[in-house]
Amino acid sequence: MKINFVNADDVHALIDLPTNLSIEELIQLLKGSSSHWVNANNILRGKFAWGRGYGGFSVSESNVKRVAEYIAGQEEHHRVRTFADELREFAERHGLRWQGDKAVKTA
Repeated sequence: MKINFVNADDVHALIDLPTNLSIEELIQLLKGSSSHWVNANNILRGKFAWGRGYGGFSVSESNVKRVAEYIAGQEEHHRVRTFADELREFAERHGLRWQGDKAVKTA
């Protein structure tokens, strides 16, 4: 199952990651191929480039449906709350703190 949502400042994707692919490799493929496609097809004025960083989270099989529903509701969700607000709340709820350009689990 793969569910995707693309917004101006964030992308959500539920992906069944193959065991022979790391999260870093997946992100490199996603960002690289999508940037190439956008720029090759002149979708935007100027050159498109992704921002730095990404978040990757594992989901238990028992939560896949709930996460898929969450992603499917992102358009409505972002009418009420910004990505920055959501990210801040997520980090606080899960005990994450920023270290450089990434969030890490606090002890």
